[in-house]
Amino acid sequence: MNSRKPYQLVSREWKNSDTVFEVNGTKIGQDLVMIAGPCAVENQEQISTITEFLAKLNVKFIRGGAYKPRTSPYSFQGLKTEGLKLLRDAADKHGLGVVSEVMSEDKIAELEEYTDILQVGTRNMQNYPLLRALGKSKHPVLLKRGMSSTIEEWLLAAEYIVSGGNERVILCERGIRTFENATRNTLDIAAIPLVKSLSHLPIILDPSQGTGIRDLVAPVSFAAIAAGADGLIIEVHNQPAEALSDGDQSLYLDQFKDMLPTLEKIAEIRNKQFDFQSELTLSH
Repeated sequence: MNSRKPYQLVSREWKNSDTVFEVNGTKIGQDLVMIAGPCAVENQEQISTITEFLAKLNVKFIRGGAYKPRTSPYSFQGLKTEGLKLLRDAADKHGLGVVSEVMSEDKIAELEEYTDILQVGTRNMQNYPLLRALGKSKHPVLLKRGMSSTIEEWLLAAEYIVSGGNERVILCERGIRTFENATRNTLDIAAIPLVKSLSHLPIILDPSQGTGIRDLVAPVSFAAIAAGADGLIIEVHNQPAEALSDGDQSLYLDQFKDMLPTLEKIAEIRNKQFDFQSELTLSH
């Protein structure tokens, strides 16, 4: 390999065509993918309500944390195995794929049993033993950018996974930490077209973590799709005010539904499409 980039297998110098792979009937990297759901699985009623809502809109993936990496040791840490079971049961009932975060090597097998895509969070982007182990997984990996990481460091993290044999990696821009404190993070929209020019891997955006502000999620999502993102991962909750984690950045169900027609119109401009059923009238 004679790539001039320190990351080689994930670079366009190694492979110029976009990487596309199918998960749960969606061709990621070709179709526009929507992943939505609560920050954390809290109870059966919560996850069942949200899953049923997403299924009626034809959203193909539900996200939900069962193992939660929290800054404070006193914050809600997730329901762990019970949460994974609740998430899987609700998803299977409505035909959705599952995305959830894996925090350590010893949890990979458990997460593989209950999920369709393994998420690596911002705190673990440079957990190299975990990345190497995920290189041997049969599951796709959604790799979030580290909160203080450069784009090169992010792509090198992806290189760890791909070089281990797992080529099904989805990059996720979720904002970086800067001096600005008006938003939770500084969301790097420019990273989307830049990474698309540097790497063949699909890239999606997390506007919820990126802004931390519910009312900013929709406009930032529109910008991301216009900028070339291959999809979105958005926090949605049936009762955000009572959420056990990240309620301030979680959309109400009707807010999520209301943004879908605009997303579809922006996608059309790019000759892309989401597969929503946004014309449905739902009661919440």
